[in-house]
Amino acid sequence: MAIATPLPEPAETLPEIPAELPPETGQAHPYDRFARELVGRGKVREAEIVRAKRLAAQTDEQRIPALLVKLGVVSERDAAEALAEVSGCPLVAPVDFPEASLMPETVSIRFLKENHVAGIAVRDEGLAVAVIDPFDQELLDALALACDRPILPHVGLQSEIDRALETQHGPGKTLMGEIVEHFGSDEDIDEADVEHLKDLASEAPVIRMVNLIMQRAVESRASDIHVEPFEERLKVRFRIDGVLREEQAPPVRSTAAVISRIKIMAKLNIAERRLPQDGRIKLQVVGKELDLRISTVPTMYGESVVIRLLHKESIKFDFGALGFEGESLKRFIDVLEMPHGILLITGPTGSGKSTTLYTALHKINTPERKIITVEDPVEYQLEGINQIQVKPQIGLTFASALRSIMRQDPDVIMIGEMRDLETARIAVQSALTGHLVLSTLHTNDAAGGVTRLMDMGLEDYLISSTVNGILGQRLVRRLCQHCKESYPALPEMVQEMRLQRFSSGGRVMLYRGKGCEACDNTGYRGRLAIQEFLVMTDALRRLVMNHAQARQIEEQALTEGMHTIYEDGLRKAVMGLTTVEEVLRVTSDT
Repeated sequence: MAIATPLPEPAETLPEIPAELPPETGQAHPYDRFARELVGRGKVREAEIVRAKRLAAQTDEQRIPALLVKLGVVSERDAAEALAEVSGCPLVAPVDFPEASLMPETVSIRFLKENHVAGIAVRDEGLAVAVIDPFDQELLDALALACDRPILPHVGLQSEIDRALETQHGPGKTLMGEIVEHFGSDEDIDEADVEHLKDLASEAPVIRMVNLIMQRAVESRASDIHVEPFEERLKVRFRIDGVLREEQAPPVRSTAAVISRIKIMAKLNIAERRLPQDGRIKLQVVGKELDLRISTVPTMYGESVVIRLLHKESIKFDFGALGFEGESLKRFIDVLEMPHGILLITGPTGSGKSTTLYTALHKINTPERKIITVEDPVEYQLEGINQIQVKPQIGLTFASALRSIMRQDPDVIMIGEMRDLETARIAVQSALTGHLVLSTLHTNDAAGGVTRLMDMGLEDYLISSTVNGILGQRLVRRLCQHCKESYPALPEMVQEMRLQRFSSGGRVMLYRGKGCEACDNTGYRGRLAIQEFLVMTDALRRLVMNHAQARQIEEQALTEGMHTIYEDGLRKAVMGLTTVEEVLRVTSDT
């Protein structure tokens, strides 16, 4: 009879729950070593481990790693990496899973699915398999008995093992298959029957499917989830680093149930499908605190849902991480530290304006300053800053809120967006009375911010006397630092784009991403901003008073040392932070 390759022997029962983690000893329980590894990596707090052990003692779930992931305390990957380190078993990558199953027929597909086991390789010394917990000796012994050969355990992520099983065995064998089977009957779903929809949305397969979509989005570093119903399919797409990517989706018959489940989570009215609705969900997914913004709009084949994922813990309010550097950063900080006036941030939707605003507030947030914001919506909660969420349905608009907060004795006011003339006028009056005002505008460049204010009806003398600076920005994908490689730029490209001005001499080198596991073979991981910053000078004020066009304002700013978004992008491409293709994708210059 074959036996599994021995691992450190787990105790029959969990040790008594201590007030804190026990000290390291040579005979420490494997799960204690696992917990200590997570704490040492800063992935979990000791109190959360103790709480998980207490819960494990009250339930049938004795596997602490699985329980921590299920509770959302740690992510699958963090747990897998810690288990691999403690057990000495290799960590499996997605590319390690074969297309065809290596498991013998003596092991049922149901057993593989329920225990999340997939074969990796057949070797002389035994069968290499991916499991989520290498300390589950009972599972390893059962596999050895069924396969009649030694088992070589490797650590894998449950979601990756499940995807491998679906590839190897086809639909119906994993969680996605459960959904297909659940909605595979000929019974029609009556979308007008609200109670029936509630029942469907509360059933385990639908709950697990929605949770899986959100989990995969977090693991993929997605900023948005798009759930879009069409006549013959339900499409799910993730926006990753600013680019949409289609993902595996539930069957079309589950459309009403999946969308109803999301609306129930967001406390929206599932009976109302004719009007757009907005809601929020707060939850923990794979160890991360998330604030989800939900938006629904009616379409021809059902409601289209967009979920914005706001990572409370992972956001970094740091100018360097955003892409600010050098002279542009110094000029921006100088304007930000002025005692009064208006600082505007411009760019299209999704260009990182809000993140830059929050970073600026974080920079000047000191005990000596009273800061009040008026936002729609409040995306991130900042310690020590009074944040107001506008509610137009009860009359709390940007303008009405701004009138009230002027009596709150603020030093700094942040307005989420200047949308109308009334809001702009109050912002100008605030700046004239000694307040620093930060806000955003939807324009294509910094110079366009001036003409946009004029188009709104704001007088030229008010603009020239209150606006201190205007930042224009875009977001480009950051090259993956694990797989980027350099290559010499073509002479024609160097000449056309004048890349030599960004090089210290010699041949101009550009960079590209080969693609690797860290970046999901895209060559990019993360984003950074490319900017232009217009500082209002006397010469520019004269142009504003003469109602000059945006092009004239930009030309004057360039003579005074401003670099355009396009130029900043090319400079960062030569530095190896992004690619020329990315810069061309997000700018209008060619």
